[in-house]
Amino acid sequence: MQCEQCPRRTYWLICGDELFLATGSCFALLHGTRCFGSGYASDPPVAGLPIIDAHIHLFDPTRPAGVPWPEKSDTVLYRPALPARYKNIAAPFGVVGAIAVECSPWVEDNDWLLQVAATDTIIVGVIGNLDPAAAAFPRQLEPLAANPLFRGIRYGNLWGRSISAQLGNPDFIANLKRLSAAGLLLESANPNPVLIAEILKLTDRVPELRIVIDHLPQALPPAEPAARKAYERDLQALSQRSNVFVKGSEVPRQIDGKVPLDLAVYKPWLDEIWETFGEDKLLYGSDWPNSDHLASYADTFEMIRQYVAGKGQRALEKFFWKNSITIYRWRQRMASQPQLAA
Repeated sequence: MQCEQCPRRTYWLICGDELFLATGSCFALLHGTRCFGSGYASDPPVAGLPIIDAHIHLFDPTRPAGVPWPEKSDTVLYRPALPARYKNIAAPFGVVGAIAVECSPWVEDNDWLLQVAATDTIIVGVIGNLDPAAAAFPRQLEPLAANPLFRGIRYGNLWGRSISAQLGNPDFIANLKRLSAAGLLLESANPNPVLIAEILKLTDRVPELRIVIDHLPQALPPAEPAARKAYERDLQALSQRSNVFVKGSEVPRQIDGKVPLDLAVYKPWLDEIWETFGEDKLLYGSDWPNSDHLASYADTFEMIRQYVAGKGQRALEKFFWKNSITIYRWRQRMASQPQLAA
């Protein structure tokens, strides 16, 4: 019997007051203990460090209306992904809060996600899905913005939308200014060099808008030297924009048909991202449960934890919780969720 945290890995168990190492399949449920583990024998859990996971998805395919994503054919994801299941997986790693990012283009699902988030205090914020190019955007945004859990919207390489196609649309720009004026932010979706260039242009049009670039570890530089240089130049320019931030999400990736779990494979690109943006602009996101296509939550978490730990305690705190408060401006919903000093 295996648990979702650490299938087929070495992990830590708590039994009474004892912390001990186990290997093979996780028998936590059989023995009444709970899996607490990083998945690496050399590294026990990060003691006392509260974790805010700034990128998870919630959905329920059993709803009468179904879901636009994931598809029924997706045998990994097509089952309910709700707060209770997420907590069972993530809480043992110190996760005390999460930002739920909408994964449906249906406008009514913004309300569904907010309702689900309201039922469990581990969800500290919601990123919705609205189209700023739509004429109905101001009317749709107003009631959502009144909900303190609603922290912004996602827009980018998703659902056939394009920042480039809208940069010349005055209504699109006006609506993003409206979003910013409401204290809300814009998250990108699935970046690549083209989207990064578009985001840079957008920061010139709406400099006051906070923007979070998601999944940058997946957006590798182009191999062609001139294209790579342009991409790195755009990233460097974005790092100088005070309102632009980056999620250290989707670190594991498929290489030659396999997903390496050796941090050394990913470190060169992570180093470039870290050196470009720095500890004040980076934050943690797991992309659960979409990340299950590549690695377990344990492996996903431990890989980035191991990397950031090499930057020191201050960097760990900023990456795993402090920056999320500054960027999302989420409000504490339970005592275990950290707060910044006044």
